[in-house]
Amino acid sequence: MTNWQPTATLKTLAQRAHLLAQLRAFFNAAGIQEVDVPVLADTGVTDPHIDCLQVQVNGQPQYLQSSPEYYMKRLLVAGSDSIYYLGRAFRDGEAGRRHNPEFTMLEWYRPGWDEHRLMAELALLLSSIESAWQAQKVTYGKLFQQVTGLDPHNAPLDSVQQQACELSGRSFKEESRSTCLDLIFSLVVEPSLPDGLVMVHDYPACQAALARLDRDPDGNLVARRFEAFLNRMELANGYFELTDPVEQKSRFDADLALRMATGKHQMPVDKRLLAAMSVGLPSCAGVALGVDRLLMQCLKLDDIRQTLPFAFGSDNEN
Repeated sequence: MTNWQPTATLKTLAQRAHLLAQLRAFFNAAGIQEVDVPVLADTGVTDPHIDCLQVQVNGQPQYLQSSPEYYMKRLLVAGSDSIYYLGRAFRDGEAGRRHNPEFTMLEWYRPGWDEHRLMAELALLLSSIESAWQAQKVTYGKLFQQVTGLDPHNAPLDSVQQQACELSGRSFKEESRSTCLDLIFSLVVEPSLPDGLVMVHDYPACQAALARLDRDPDGNLVARRFEAFLNRMELANGYFELTDPVEQKSRFDADLALRMATGKHQMPVDKRLLAAMSVGLPSCAGVALGVDRLLMQCLKLDDIRQTLPFAFGSDNEN
C-alpha cells in the first residue's frame, strides 16, 4: 500500500506553526521588517562546502538558493534598515538525521551592529522561546585547544593533518587547514560541548567565509564570526559581515580554485552582489538559523524528518 501520510504528526505541525508565529512576533516587536526574496536565481554560492541544487528553466541553468544572503545584502545596499527572512532554502547532498535538502531558514541583518551584539540578540530570541536556554560564550581557539591540545591558529599544518588522519582513518596530507580543523571540530570538539546554548566565536582566519578578519587579544588573525550550538547541535552561523568588494571577489576566486581542485561544479560568481558591494554595503552583522533544528530542540526530537510535513524521500516510500 502506498504511504501517503505526513512524516510529522499533526500535533508537531501545530507546534511548528506556533514556533513560526513566535519568531515573527519577536522580530515584529523589534521593528525588523520581513522580506521575501527569490529562491531561484542564475547564480548560487561558491563556498566549496555547499552544493546548490541546479534546475533548468527555459533551457537555462538556475540554482535553488542555499541562503537568502546575497539578495538581502543587495537590499541593505539599497537602503533597507534591519531585515529578516523566514522561508525555504536548499542544499544538495544534505539528507540525514539533521539535514534535509529543503529546509526552513531564519536569517536577519542588523546594520551598525557587530557579531557580539548580534549574539546577544540571538540569545534573547532563544530565551524567549525557552527560558532555560541561557547562552555561554567561548572563543574557538580556547575551546579547541582545551579539548584537543592543539592551537588551531598556530599549530603546524602537518600536526593538524595528522590529528585529522588519526580521527578519520584516512590520509589528510593533501587537505587544507580549514578542512582538517572542520573535521576535528565536528568529531571531537562539538560532542564535548555542555548542555544548553554555547556561542563559539573568533574562528580561525582560514574559515572566514564571508566574515571580516581581525586580530584577537593574543595577536592571532581571526574571523569575526560565530556559531551557536544548542545541546551540541549546530543551530546558527553569524558574521560581522565583510564589506570590501575587492576582498569578496578574491574570496570567490579562492573558492572556485578549491572547487576545481576537488572536482566540484564551477559556480558562476554573483556579479550583482559585487556591484552592490562596490556601491557600499553598510557595516552590519548577520546570522542564519535552522528553524527545523530549533523545533527538534523544542520538542526533543532526534530526527529532522519528524519536524517536516513531508520530508525528503518520503514520497518515494511504498
